[in-house]
Amino acid sequence: MIAVLDFGSQYTQLIARKVRQLSVYTEIHPFNLPIERLKALRPQGVILSGGPSSIYDEGAPQLNPEILELGAPVLGICYGLQAMAHMLKGKVAPAATREYGYKEIEVVEPDALLRGLPKRSRVWMSHGDRVERLPRGFTTLASSDTCPFAAVRHRSRPLFGLQFHPEVHHTTHGDNILKNFALRVCRADNTWTMGSFVRRTVEDLRETVGRRRVVCAVSGGVDSTVLAVLLHRAVGRQAVPVFVDNGVLRLNETEQVIRTFQETLGIRVRFKRCAPQFLRQLKGVTNPEEKRRRIGREFIRVFFRELGPDDLLAQGTLYPDVIESVSTKGPSATIKTHHNRVREVLKLIRQHRVIEPLKDLFKDEVRAAGKELGLPREILWRHPFPGPGLAIRILGEVTRKRLDVLRRADAILIEELKASGQYDRIWQALAVLLPVQTVGVMGDERTYENVIALRCVESVDGMTADWVRLPGDALGRIASRIINEVRGVNRVVYDVSSKPPSTIEWE
Repeated sequence: MIAVLDFGSQYTQLIARKVRQLSVYTEIHPFNLPIERLKALRPQGVILSGGPSSIYDEGAPQLNPEILELGAPVLGICYGLQAMAHMLKGKVAPAATREYGYKEIEVVEPDALLRGLPKRSRVWMSHGDRVERLPRGFTTLASSDTCPFAAVRHRSRPLFGLQFHPEVHHTTHGDNILKNFALRVCRADNTWTMGSFVRRTVEDLRETVGRRRVVCAVSGGVDSTVLAVLLHRAVGRQAVPVFVDNGVLRLNETEQVIRTFQETLGIRVRFKRCAPQFLRQLKGVTNPEEKRRRIGREFIRVFFRELGPDDLLAQGTLYPDVIESVSTKGPSATIKTHHNRVREVLKLIRQHRVIEPLKDLFKDEVRAAGKELGLPREILWRHPFPGPGLAIRILGEVTRKRLDVLRRADAILIEELKASGQYDRIWQALAVLLPVQTVGVMGDERTYENVIALRCVESVDGMTADWVRLPGDALGRIASRIINEVRGVNRVVYDVSSKPPSTIEWE
């Protein structure tokens, strides 16, 4: 296996995901993992992630020098390179200008790490500091016009460093670099597959659950469905899937989910009709974080009614959920709160009563697991839907009337995307009800009604995303239908922002 040590980068899990795609088992651990535990893992290689800190910041994560003495190859990425250079008496200093975005590097010394790369290629940089003097024994492998040490290695020890991020897709040959490190430099075993993940997870669940019951929420999305099928395969009827109608679901969501589980998957689901109590909690609330908190707390109240004193709560948490709320393995920065990390859930986590078998996976890996479990394609490729539902796609207060408007607009969007053959090429499509009204003319009369924003993005992992260039006729047809069929809407706009700097959802 290869160990990835997290120094706080938002891209840490991307490193692990890219290495896993090589069928090499990879684990993420905090940068300060005790050296005895790291040795016990017997890693074939170690990767030091990037991070948001300057090496000179008070409290900045520092590299344990014993990691460099393990004998296993070490690759430092961005901050990881700086931490290694600083530890080995090189010089790290602020760059003249912060480098963020594309840069062209030139390979100056062929090496196993950069084997197969062209002489020049584009990479993605994101740093304020950089290495200005290499530690003794290091040599330059690649440089750019502003970064003299874009790629380096020690002449005699298996220590490597990159000032750019090979894990993001913006680096054109990043996959090749990680492949070179994992397979050529580390000579790692490439026997890890999603089939082995499923088998190991089922075994782990049986051991963890034992004779207890485990309650899980199901929404009809791929994450919770894969979770429920894994639990059912592991512990059978000890797994209790619960579907909660929280009042902020899409059109006909309840009927579709119940039918999928009972008729397609053969799993009985407990149905809870709770819309009135959720909507009462949302009355008058406009702040998106407060919406998340209230929905999360209400979910917990519902599940506490299902949980006995020894029962477990299972969640379909994925790594993007974790890294954007509360980091469990490193100092990664918080972006927003998720409903699966509210105070009550954190309390259950401290009681060791929460299990999250998917928390180290990205969406594409969950889909691969679902395929391994035999889930039908329409479930595997259903677009992601947030836990707080339409509540965070209504900007401003959530009311029944505004929900009805958004549900109909959302249904038209999805229906037309499927009819035009666009749905499967889109990572996520959504409609947003804006908190503004605009003047319009309908039937020779002046109107003053709502605006719907449409957002369609393409992505590999949800960590970065770009807006989809829909065909003009398809986009026009969607807008026309929404304006003509959804009472209260007289304008439709299309979101053409990417992530970063925007997020996929608006709230």
